Amino acid sequence: MATFVSVVCGVALAMLLTWRKLPARHLLDAVVSAPMVLPPTVLGYYLLVSLGVNSAVGQMWERLFGTSIVFTLTGAVIAATVGSLPLVVRASRTGLEHVDPTLVLAAHTLGAGKLRTFFTVVLPLAAPGIIGGAMLGFARALGDFGITIMVAGSRIGDTQPASIFIYDAIQANREADANRMAVVMTVVGVGILYAVNRLSRGPHD
Repeated sequence: MATFVSVVCGVALAMLLTWRKLPARHLLDAVVSAPMVLPPTVLGYYLLVSLGVNSAVGQMWERLFGTSIVFTLTGAVIAATVGSLPLVVRASRTGLEHVDPTLVLAAHTLGAGKLRTFFTVVLPLAAPGIIGGAMLGFARALGDFGITIMVAGSRIGDTQPASIFIYDAIQANREADANRMAVVMTVVGVGILYAVNRLSRGPHD
């Protein structure tokens, strides 16, 4: 779920940053990229303050849905999305920057609307970057620890990602479980990086 949300939001932000000459474009870029340099505890703190039970957003959410955002699956999805979003945006921007503007112009000249041009011209050409961003975002969300532990806690089968599972297993002296999960995460992470490299370089490199 976090990967889907980060891809949808990430592609939209990438299009905005790539194609729109906004006055505050560089500031927006810096804010979107901030999770890459800020400590996870700082990001988790900001989310707790803005989404917690005492915040306006948290109170509105509780009135609408009868539950809180923090320390739930919703909080875990938001935490993972915030951590992975910069990777998706950067990779998607790379893909969008490789789209030849003359092809977009040609599609418009032939009568294609903006939506049709996006799905038939832009999206196929930018797909390697977007797919690579989605894969990197998935890997980042899978391994998130700091933001998730602060915003969603650690509930088995609910808000516990693989990284927190390893931490809890070590605390409980379940080294075999920790070893197995660490191996799985390593294989998944290396496999994703390999696939992203192949996508970015092409099949003949």
